[in-house]
Amino acid sequence: MSLFSDLPLHKDLLKALEWIWYETPTPIQEATIPLGIEWRDVFWCAQTGTGKTAAFCLPMLHKLITNDSNASFKDKKRRAIRGLIVTPTRELAVQIWENLKEYSTHTKIENTVIFGGVKQGKQVNRIRAWVDILVATPWRLLDLINQKHINLNRIEVFVLDEADRMLDMWFIHDMKKLQNYLPKKKQTLFFSATVAPHVTKLSEQFLTNPEHISVTPPSSTVEKIDQSLYTTKKEDKRKLLLHLLNDPTITSAVVFTRTKHGADKVVKVLNKEWIESAALHGNKSQNARQRALKWLKDGSVRILVATDIAARGIDVDLLSHVIIFDVPREPEVYVHRIWRTWRAGQSGKAMMLCEPEEIKYLRLILKLIKQDIDIVSDQPFHLDFSTVDFAQVEKNAKKKNWEKNAKQQQYKKNKKKKYYPKRR
Repeated sequence: MSLFSDLPLHKDLLKALEWIWYETPTPIQEATIPLGIEWRDVFWCAQTGTGKTAAFCLPMLHKLITNDSNASFKDKKRRAIRGLIVTPTRELAVQIWENLKEYSTHTKIENTVIFGGVKQGKQVNRIRAWVDILVATPWRLLDLINQKHINLNRIEVFVLDEADRMLDMWFIHDMKKLQNYLPKKKQTLFFSATVAPHVTKLSEQFLTNPEHISVTPPSSTVEKIDQSLYTTKKEDKRKLLLHLLNDPTITSAVVFTRTKHGADKVVKVLNKEWIESAALHGNKSQNARQRALKWLKDGSVRILVATDIAARGIDVDLLSHVIIFDVPREPEVYVHRIWRTWRAGQSGKAMMLCEPEEIKYLRLILKLIKQDIDIVSDQPFHLDFSTVDFAQVEKNAKKKNWEKNAKQQQYKKNKKKKYYPKRR
């Protein structure tokens, strides 16, 4: 087994790694750091928790240290941003920045992070002072570019973390805009935990003759994770969740819901039963989100109820359980959710609660992971799906959606009449 000292990294980086007790590189780090140093465009696919952050931060730092194009500019105003890391969520951006600070402790490389949800003043002042590496979320980055606060003309290394999400329907237009601001001659590194065919096709627009590396099969689940399925009625879901949380072995857990409103409802139910919990979703301020994560890490709360914003933004060691309260509509999301309980090789448990209306999403998940999930029938709210008329369930769901849409349309009409009454 190789050591970090065997890799062709700068001595200042090796000193920092020794200080934070990094001795043996993970498989992805061992495979990718040498390629990153060689200025190759690379598309990496690896599971979360396998050391991806160090795999792209270390070669970036090495290249910027050994080829300091800013050295000739003593005036800080003339120095430029040379490394850019773009990631989808604020939490992930902050975590990458914190790791980057540790790795660059013994170097002169300066770095900072920008994200939305907070005032831009302090972030702009930090960028103006002197920054070599910038970690950013896409919307705040494009906003500051449009305001002329950021210039990306001298970017040497561009990293896109969680590339599968960044190149999906939500971010693809922003990424195409960003591509116009970046120089053509640069090194591009894409990291992803899952790779869909359309994402691979889109990545060809950003990468030049890339080296494709897959440390683990795309969308594969970790064997060490004990997965279980709890089938129940929709009205019994919260009761079932409370029943599961009576288990003292659940020392820390993330409960995933589909919506922000649903997360707040679950927290309200848990706190009513004296179960310490906090919510994490997009409607929360940045300070509230950071505070909720801190509470989970230091044990102040036992349960964190989150939407999928946290599926790729939580880095908590020894998270004992993941409970999926709402079955995700995209099967890849399930993979990201359960990986939260498998950090650095630690085993964990994933529990999914499924109601009859969610059976179609469950089938997609089983098709993706290519394995069965054990159904736990020894619980007071068990529902045998073999007795359920799924045709009627589907019919009722369509009727419910139609009624919901009709109610929304009527609300819009009433609102329009209120503000724009007819003239007599």
